Amino acid sequence: MRRSRQRGVALITAVLIVALATILAVSVGFKGYLDQRRTATAFALDQGLQIALGGEAWAADVLKRDGQRSKTDDFTEEWATPIPPIPIEDGEFQGQLEDMQGRFNLNNLVTLQDGTLRVDTAALERFSRLLELLDLEEKWAAIIADWIDSDIEEGFPAGAEDSAYTGLTPPYRTANMPITRVSELLAIAGFGPERYRRLEPFVTALPVGTRINLCTASPEVLDALIDGQTEYTLARENTAEMRKQRCFPDRRDFQQRLSGLNARQKETLEASIDEKSAWFRATLWVTIGTTRYTLYSLLYRNEGTNLVRPILRSAGTP
Repeated sequence: MRRSRQRGVALITAVLIVALATILAVSVGFKGYLDQRRTATAFALDQGLQIALGGEAWAADVLKRDGQRSKTDDFTEEWATPIPPIPIEDGEFQGQLEDMQGRFNLNNLVTLQDGTLRVDTAALERFSRLLELLDLEEKWAAIIADWIDSDIEEGFPAGAEDSAYTGLTPPYRTANMPITRVSELLAIAGFGPERYRRLEPFVTALPVGTRINLCTASPEVLDALIDGQTEYTLARENTAEMRKQRCFPDRRDFQQRLSGLNARQKETLEASIDEKSAWFRATLWVTIGTTRYTLYSLLYRNEGTNLVRPILRSAGTP
């Protein structure tokens, strides 16, 4: 009887040892698999970055050539044609260039006067009209301007300075300086992701004073330039067709719509528009196996030398 019990204990012990050994083997194998996948993904991301930087250099070369031979930047030019998917080892590469001066520059809500950033009333009115065209509350124009300007006085009738943010959790203060990324709008109290998604395709964050390119601006941005105008928004398809042929509207086309403005308004508006751009964003996608790498690169083209250099890079989000 005792010998029989001993055999039972030995059997149970053997089963436990086999089970533990199996669990250990599976654990070691799974960890090894994860390490392999992690290494492969990290390697693919490194490859993706290097390929994307090559695409960035390609885009810079395209912009340099375009600057040497063209006096305008419009959708008929080489830079405006997306790079189709190009096969690479175990994947593909593609990309596109976008003229960021075809958007409303949020930093133009202020002007630099005697070292101080003060709200630009004319730009504030244009931005308010853009918000209206996008079915967004016009109050956000003054609130965003307060985020950028140097003073701590709230805009009237709407506005928000430090007092609107210091009571939040965690508390913070207004930037009181030009923004570097449009995503900074998400820091505006109450603005929220829905408004951000609606506004983001129409705005950018460039140096103060950067002009809007008429040839590439969206119909909404064009109509926001002049009070009461909705012509380009209503004739969106016609505008798109004309842009397949030339810069539209060019300065001559646009000036025909300035008849209702006084001399001062015309001068102010004409100083804020152009037919050529210096700021572009390259968006580059690299797919290697199951890994996808996205690079956003803000490129600046010097008007005098046509040399192009990257100013700001981000991966995954613009």
